[in-house]
Amino acid sequence: MVCAIGMMWLMMAAAGCTDTGEPANKVADLEFTVVPEAEIPEELAKLIREKKANEFKLSYSVDGKLYIVSGFGEKDTGGYSVRVNALYLTENAIVFDTDLLGPAKDEEVSQGASWPYIVICTADRPESVIFR
Repeated sequence: MVCAIGMMWLMMAAAGCTDTGEPANKVADLEFTVVPEAEIPEELAKLIREKKANEFKLSYSVDGKLYIVSGFGEKDTGGYSVRVNALYLTENAIVFDTDLLGPAKDEEVSQGASWPYIVICTADRPESVIFR
């Protein structure tokens, strides 16, 4: 009985711990720029057009640059945007963390479908990309 109570206490204590969401092995933040649609390499733009109807994540390397894309699929209206929360290097990967932001309640939005996505560019690296 004492053992069972001790286990329950440990489980409750563990449930109260918080997680910052970032792995302990973060090495450094990476610099990046958001790429305007007109500056997306044509091959990458083609891939985005093919995938944009559904949620997608991809990375694309060309000419010493790494393009990372996070798309959120088709939405019924406009007014959506994508926020970059973080882009950082761990010991063995690049972490790209984004969120989809919806239109504000009082925001006037276009009534046609939209396909929110973001393309960022950073220096090409050999590590794989982890999307969050």
